[in-house]
Amino acid sequence: MQQYSFLLYGANGYTGELIARQAANLGLKPLLAGRNKTAVTRLADELNMPYRIFGLNDTKALHAALAETTLVIHAAGPYHITALPMVKACIETGTHYIDLNGDISVFELIRSFHDNALQKDIMLLPGAGFDVVPTDCLAMSLKKKLPDATYLQIAFTITGSSLSRGTAISTLHQLGKPGARRFNGLLQHEPVGKRRFNFTFPGFSKPFFTMSIPWGDLSTAYYSTGIPNIETYTGISKIAWYFLKAQKAFNWLLRSNLAHKLILGIIKQLPAGPGTQTRQKGASLIYARVENIKGETVNARLRCSEAYAFTTDAALLIAEKITASNYKPGYQTPASAYGVELLDSLPAQYL
Repeated sequence: MQQYSFLLYGANGYTGELIARQAANLGLKPLLAGRNKTAVTRLADELNMPYRIFGLNDTKALHAALAETTLVIHAAGPYHITALPMVKACIETGTHYIDLNGDISVFELIRSFHDNALQKDIMLLPGAGFDVVPTDCLAMSLKKKLPDATYLQIAFTITGSSLSRGTAISTLHQLGKPGARRFNGLLQHEPVGKRRFNFTFPGFSKPFFTMSIPWGDLSTAYYSTGIPNIETYTGISKIAWYFLKAQKAFNWLLRSNLAHKLILGIIKQLPAGPGTQTRQKGASLIYARVENIKGETVNARLRCSEAYAFTTDAALLIAEKITASNYKPGYQTPASAYGVELLDSLPAQYL
């Protein structure tokens, strides 16, 4: 049976289409797939790529598509719904798995298949995009500089860009739910925005205000570095932060079906995602700091390309490594699989 470079499931989505187009530029020949026949066939015809149309509940079609390759880039969210059937199918067919997830619970879920993946000699690597390649590698680099670190703080902000429609929908599913931190090795729930701090960045006159959020590194950085206490933050306006501080009073409303339907209706009216010029001009700024029990600290800053542009490059770089038989079996994070050197081949600069 013909072997394609990889199966790209969710090719009809915003990020999936970016990956497909960049793959074409690189001369790769992925097998495109998704549920939306109109969108997938349009893209496949334009790029002269093969395609399959099926939903993840169609086990027979899913297994048949996976049998035509050695790797799937799973780009169809929301991952708390889509990851499990795809991972199970990859285990059953012996197919490597990477995705663009950023949900802590999904990272933890996929890690539970570590032994199964080892037995099949395949790698399961969720978070192969901006969630969480740069932050994971930055965390490991700091761990190497301060090996006895017991605390890790990671903050990021995106400048000059915006969320895709798919990311916004995934975020919608998290509304009204608690935030988290890693404390003494365990995930601990706490309100979103409970903590805040400012960080400075070269080239920007004002510091960035950030608040605590349940970012994927609460899972991945723990397994990459072993650091038992981790907090993650994102840039936000102070006005929005004050609003979120009062969220406990209306979490019940945010979790309601009515609120979800209303917000979903608004999201579907938005553009699919940032345009080409926005992706070219935008940037992702990351600050991280580690500390040991003596109070010694080391910090670092990383500037990356715009989040969706970075995700496209990172996912395809990792895919190329896997198809060249450069992988570690079992559950892996970007840094545990490829080390901090992974960033050397990506648009990222330490500052």
